[in-house]
Amino acid sequence: MKIDFQVMEALELLERERGVPVDTILDALANALVSAYKRSPGAAEEARVTIDPDSGEIIVYAQELDEDGNVTREWEDTPDDFGRIAAQTAKQVIAQRLREAKREQVFDVYEGREGDLVTGIVQQVDNRYAILDLGDAEALLPGSERIPYERLDRGNRVKALILEVRNEAKGPQIVVSRSHPDLVRRLLELEVPELVDGTIEIVGIAREPGHRTKIAVLSHDPNVDPKGACVGARGSRVRQVVNELRGEKVDVVQYRADTAQFIAEALGPAKVKEVRIDNEEMSAEVIVSEHQLSLAIGKEGQNARLAARLSGYRIDIQSDRPPVEEEEEPEAAEEASDEAPTEDAEAAEVEAADSEESGTAADGGQEPDAGSDAETEADDGPEEVSAEELLGAIGQETAGSGDEEE
Repeated sequence: MKIDFQVMEALELLERERGVPVDTILDALANALVSAYKRSPGAAEEARVTIDPDSGEIIVYAQELDEDGNVTREWEDTPDDFGRIAAQTAKQVIAQRLREAKREQVFDVYEGREGDLVTGIVQQVDNRYAILDLGDAEALLPGSERIPYERLDRGNRVKALILEVRNEAKGPQIVVSRSHPDLVRRLLELEVPELVDGTIEIVGIAREPGHRTKIAVLSHDPNVDPKGACVGARGSRVRQVVNELRGEKVDVVQYRADTAQFIAEALGPAKVKEVRIDNEEMSAEVIVSEHQLSLAIGKEGQNARLAARLSGYRIDIQSDRPPVEEEEEPEAAEEASDEAPTEDAEAAEVEAADSEESGTAADGGQEPDAGSDAETEADDGPEEVSAEELLGAIGQETAGSGDEEE
């Protein structure tokens, strides 16, 4: 029995299109034919099938095995026709073997590529994960590895970092990330050739996905400015990275061997006046101008937090404005206020006593006499007084003075 010439050409076409070797397909076909042979009437319990890749000739060898599974006898028992069932079985086995071969091939391609950058097209998105089509495989982007608040629409082309490649029963699973700090490293390497040839080195990366990233770079060539090379002319190089990250800010910081200088660089764009380092406590006290304090700290402490991650030191930012000392005037005022009410109270008591005495003396406990009435009436205007009224008034005053003498 031979495989048709056209079938062999079809197998070679599969090898070219899908990358599956013809030998792999023939092995799968041989296994399918063994299964079909065992189902045929009068077939031996064990058999093996060989297929000549050049001529396509199929030979079935029936076998007898001992108790230990060793072959004791073998003879050729090739049927003239395997029948319709054999053909269907062979088709299913070949299809399954093609899928397995494809999975193995994909796993071989992506195995060991953790940390590489890949480009995929978004195929499916939900709250749990997104599926990216890499062309020859599918990648899984978990929700925890996505950039916060990033919108991924179906059909979008995005770049991601390979985190893990697992060979599972359903096939190889490629897990990618867009929130990992090394994604920024790989994106920058695409734009800066000096990073690829080793002229510039990325010393460290501190990232808060979707918000801001700080990258420390070092130049091994004194004639090359590492910060300028990464930023590019008018920010052209770093702008490409920012666009891929959907507007995430990227700060390029020049690495310094001196820790104080490096922390000052890391706190950019704020201008630092002084940095005091405590190497034992791994902490740094940073002094900035009053108007630079909010810029150094950043929104919700983000700038200072990223600088601390980048340098590995705990950073305490303070203003150069001297601390306000407690004024003594309020205390003196309080003491004066404690004493003043006493003096004022004494003066008030004296004035009250004088007013009471004066009021008593003025009132005299008596009703106003006629003389006072006369004076009051005199104030109102001149009136004519008769001689008799005048003598009567004088008599009353004389009697009153006599009573007082007594």
